[in-house]
Amino acid sequence: MTRPKTLLEMAGAAGIPFAWEKAALVIVDAQNEYLADGGLPLTGVDAAVAEIAKLLADARKNGAPVVHVRHHGRPGGALFNPDGPKAEFIAAVKPRDGEAIVTKGLPNSFTKTNLDEVLKGLGRTDVIICGFQSHMCISATARSALDHGYRAAVIGSACADRDLPDPASTSTIPATDLHRITMAALNDRFAIVLKDAGAISAKAAA
Repeated sequence: MTRPKTLLEMAGAAGIPFAWEKAALVIVDAQNEYLADGGLPLTGVDAAVAEIAKLLADARKNGAPVVHVRHHGRPGGALFNPDGPKAEFIAAVKPRDGEAIVTKGLPNSFTKTNLDEVLKGLGRTDVIICGFQSHMCISATARSALDHGYRAAVIGSACADRDLPDPASTSTIPATDLHRITMAALNDRFAIVLKDAGAISAKAAA
């Protein structure tokens, strides 16, 4: 059976590499709420945080700008209470002084935020996206990045998800399956899905 092609492959846009000298790193919702003791613990979150840490170290080493997106829910609410510890950034990947922080209240990191203005101010049209959750804020942000004129890459190993009920049956969709299918859907048209931090070079090809 012939392997199907993505729309990006058909358009000849899938093989263009990403390099730190032309990209900004956008870390979406790397917050304590998603850890094992949070309200929304994710499958494989520890491994994903470790990969985000690699991306963050590489971006800083290569002088690429970093934008940290955080989700804030209702004050005093059950999830992402902005006044509580679960809405804080995960310590291993928290911002440094001078790195941009964007606060959102909806899944799409561009909606009712200044993310677009921040990225335009940085002068970067390539964005490397990672964080949580794959099917929710990562998917919404990557799709919107295309609408805003950015070329996006999503680092699959630097994202994670949780089990969801299957609305078509009484069964459960495992987080690993949901993540894999989400990555495949994004990779068709909205973003290049890369395996890990090692897929990004320091400099663009001459």
